[in-house]
Amino acid sequence: MAFSRESAWAARFVALTALCLLAAHLRLLPHLPNMTPVAALALFGGVYLESARAAFALPLAAMLLSDSLLEMTTGEGYHSLMPFVYGSFALIAALGLFLRERFGVLSLLAAVLASVGLFFLITNFGVWLMSGLYPPTAAGLLACYAAALPFLKNQLVGDLLYSALLFGGWESAKRLFPALAR
Repeated sequence: MAFSRESAWAARFVALTALCLLAAHLRLLPHLPNMTPVAALALFGGVYLESARAAFALPLAAMLLSDSLLEMTTGEGYHSLMPFVYGSFALIAALGLFLRERFGVLSLLAAVLASVGLFFLITNFGVWLMSGLYPPTAAGLLACYAAALPFLKNQLVGDLLYSALLFGGWESAKRLFPALAR
């Protein structure tokens, strides 16, 4: 069955929007700290979304939606580290845009590892800078990073898992539904 360009675009848009909503929903379910699909979604969006604006908007929309729901239900959605968290996801989306022209299994693995490192370094720098829990010294920054190491494992496992599901699932879906292919 042949699809028009508009209907193919609509099918792709609906599928990608559904992924955004799923990512937002998964943040609301019980999960280990830092084990959510948002970083994988940011990387995915950078690779597959046609516009750079959409690639940045997808993970930020998932975060804003889920943070708003968390704020309404638990009062824990909005916090002082949001610029660091959101900024991290924007940089991960940029990494996905860079990956777009170099896409392969090894480059994807390298990008996932880089995204884990970016998120860890940026968000924990924010914790050190904003929380008052650590002295404003190099030793305080190192102590902050050391204290965050247990969360790094969760992030790594989650990002690898969700990246495999998103990228593998999308490639499988494109084979089953050719209208989703570019």
